[in-house]
Amino acid sequence: MRFLNRSAGRLSRHRRTPLAGALVLVLGLLFTGGLYSAFSPGASAGETNTTAEDIQSGKELFINGCSFCHGQNGEGVLTASGDQYGPPLADVGAASVDFQVGTGRMPLVQPGQQAERKPPVYNEEETLQLAAYVDSLGTGPAIPDESNYTLPETNEDGTAFDKEAAISRGGQIFLTNCTACHNFDGQGGAMPRGGYAPTLRGVEPKYVYEALLTGPQSMPSFSNGNLAPDQKRDVIAYLEATDEQPSYGGFGLGSLGPVSEGIFAWIIGIGGLVGFAVWIAAHTTRSTRSKTSTAVDHGDLA
Repeated sequence: MRFLNRSAGRLSRHRRTPLAGALVLVLGLLFTGGLYSAFSPGASAGETNTTAEDIQSGKELFINGCSFCHGQNGEGVLTASGDQYGPPLADVGAASVDFQVGTGRMPLVQPGQQAERKPPVYNEEETLQLAAYVDSLGTGPAIPDESNYTLPETNEDGTAFDKEAAISRGGQIFLTNCTACHNFDGQGGAMPRGGYAPTLRGVEPKYVYEALLTGPQSMPSFSNGNLAPDQKRDVIAYLEATDEQPSYGGFGLGSLGPVSEGIFAWIIGIGGLVGFAVWIAAHTTRSTRSKTSTAVDHGDLA
């Protein structure tokens, strides 16, 4: 009995040591991280149906074309001054790679404030292989399926799906969250520090969904926790509807709002009126001089 009491006392003293507290903290973090990796929405990267061959091929492409900026293992590269030359890619997910590479933003032509869209360097198969490799480096959002960004024809109960209501919901979400940067018509606009919000006109629905999901560059990330997949789908439906809608007011001046309209009014409108007034004054002066010259020739001034 005394032996058990002494053992319990020693165990109680060990529990109160700082080492025991640190050990419990580490175990708690490992347990929490494991649960998050297993059940978080971002851990759905395995749904992309990639193979080990895809990952290996993607690794070879990555080492040849991406490792100079992002490191041999996607760990990122720092400059001599400590700035981030290429960010780490662990946990960015396959959707981020598919967006950046599929739209030609990566690889960069040259460092700058913002990566511009250009013709892609890699074809579709190579893009998927790169996405598979980067996705294997950690957890992250998977490439969305077509059903994620396309309105269904029917509801789950078989009734017809109300597409007009979905477009209306998407318009409200877009006007609340997106117009400050992308303009009310999705034409894009200027941003601070030399950046800009690109136009959303003609952008493929998959890339819009991936941009909402991953938040590239200065764009905020709308994860499934703060903007549900159905809401993202409705926003895309709204953008597609505005793409198809004609401009009933005539020439839209880029749909940039009062800025372009004001410039047009000052330069074309008022400038045209001033020019017309100058023309009238010059024409009147020439007419007066002509009459005066005629009167002098006939001696009428005497």
